[in-house]
Amino acid sequence: MLSINPSEIPMPKLHEYLLSAIAPRPIAFVSTIDKEGNVNLSPFSFFNVFGSNPPTLVFSPARSGRTGATKNTHDNVLEVDECVVNIAHYDMLYQMNLAAHMYPKGVDEFAKSGLTKAESISVKPPRVAECFVQMECKVKNVIETGQGGGAGNLVVCEVTMLHINEKVLNEEGSIDPFKMNYIARMGKQFWARIGAENIISIPGFKMANELGIGWDALPQSITHSNYLSANDVAQIASLHSFPTKGDLGELRMADFVQEIFEENNNDAEALKKAIHLRAKIEIERGSLPLAFQLLMLLENV
Repeated sequence: MLSINPSEIPMPKLHEYLLSAIAPRPIAFVSTIDKEGNVNLSPFSFFNVFGSNPPTLVFSPARSGRTGATKNTHDNVLEVDECVVNIAHYDMLYQMNLAAHMYPKGVDEFAKSGLTKAESISVKPPRVAECFVQMECKVKNVIETGQGGGAGNLVVCEVTMLHINEKVLNEEGSIDPFKMNYIARMGKQFWARIGAENIISIPGFKMANELGIGWDALPQSITHSNYLSANDVAQIASLHSFPTKGDLGELRMADFVQEIFEENNNDAEALKKAIHLRAKIEIERGSLPLAFQLLMLLENV
């Protein structure tokens, strides 16, 4: 394990480590305006949502690591305390990257990137029409974390108007992640594209009123399995109760279970392997209760 004191390595190397480790990061594609009316558009991956009452976003146009200079976005929100946080997608990735180029103050990145301005309702800066989601914001506070190169400038925003392209909504009126074509920033020149093959669903994820039994409640035959991964075990531990004796008795009579026991009748380790591998298959299928029942059969042999 490489242990690093941030104060003992060059800032650019620290910057590289941090951005490569804390990834992927969502992108705030931010439009602002200065007191002269000049529009600026720039993406920032130091960004997330931090509350919904009031709806609060924070992004950070950090100081240049080379010169320590502040970015136009930072300067603009101090002059006009409004912005639009747009959510970019893959089909506009390279246009967004054009807007990230260090054009001089006063240059309109909408024009440079070929993106379209859409008039906002509650703020002066325009929205990016091509973005599926656009959030008009009032800047509540700017927290400067330092004056040197790479220092963050946390722009705390309250969303005053939210725009969502209906093409990314599902039948229930919720944003469909399979339609958003998300992009995210990683370290150095690397990006992530979140396509359908990268999206997973966890049944019962973080159910507020139902607690999982927990890893520590499981028999060691499960937690120390040579055939189940830690993720497999954690899925079993997320279930809310143990199988009943009736459940186990019924399963023991199932044809496929009887075949497993008969084929491995004289070899305890072979039986454990066969049961655990079949349980793993059921976990991958999403049949967690059945997987748990299979594993608990071995506790009652």
